[in-house]
Amino acid sequence: MLKNPLLAWLDSDVGHSFKSSPVAMAAALIALVCAVSALFAPWIAPHNPLDLTTLELSDGRLPPAWQVEGKLKYLLGTDDQGRDILSALMYGARISLAVGLVSVLLSVGLGVGLGLLAGFRGGWVDGFLMRVCDVMLSFPPILVALLIAGVGRALFPNAHEGVAFGVLIVSITLTGWVQYARTVRGSTLVERGKEYVQAARVTGVAPHRIMLRHVLPNVLGPVLVLATIHVATAILTEATLSFLGVGVPPTSPSLGTLIRVGNDYLFSGEWWITIFPGLMLIMIALSVNLLGDWLRDALNPRLR
Repeated sequence: MLKNPLLAWLDSDVGHSFKSSPVAMAAALIALVCAVSALFAPWIAPHNPLDLTTLELSDGRLPPAWQVEGKLKYLLGTDDQGRDILSALMYGARISLAVGLVSVLLSVGLGVGLGLLAGFRGGWVDGFLMRVCDVMLSFPPILVALLIAGVGRALFPNAHEGVAFGVLIVSITLTGWVQYARTVRGSTLVERGKEYVQAARVTGVAPHRIMLRHVLPNVLGPVLVLATIHVATAILTEATLSFLGVGVPPTSPSLGTLIRVGNDYLFSGEWWITIFPGLMLIMIALSVNLLGDWLRDALNPRLR
């Protein structure tokens, strides 16, 4: 009889570590709530902040729990354009999570591929790729992202929103692949000298098949931990760029955009416009980071 995959995972060592860690369970619950709210925002959000025809400027900067005709209309208040903060948070988390996840996936693909190639081939290929990594590490990631995003906006000033999102994703990807490349390169240097790789070479297996079918599965453990933590970093980078005005377009209620808009009204008493998006960003980043820390400990055999 086949066992439920979820029950099988809970009975494993990693699942037992998860059940015995209240911090990991709380972080997973918060991350799940944020992800579900973002994923199903078009169906569960009270309003659609992207539909400009439904916005009323007269409803701008209303405080939380504002009631209309005795009925609660804006639980978390509204921003300067009359957008419901609660709905904007759901849609903003959707944008931030989408940009973060796509950029991390691209960073993992690029970094793992180059790191695997550098570690397995060695020689001038390894030297060249590692020097590129050293150059990338010499610049602060946010500075590189600002430069790429600024150049992209200068080249495409009237571009469609999709191009703006593409430039943002590329800027985060180009600053995030280095960690994966260096990590995978170090693990590959260890794995390529082991007996199973030597046996595959003796039997005539092609080098690319050895890399993909034998070495790659054995170096993905640290990559999984890095990717989990990098999701939070990518979301914070997107929020920072949007706060500085070089991220997503102003018409898109990203968390960073909402914080930037609310910052203009913070000292005039409309604190909810920036406080609630900031809390949402903190919850997402903190929960993902805590999950990454737990996963690092759970996958480390020395800590078992």
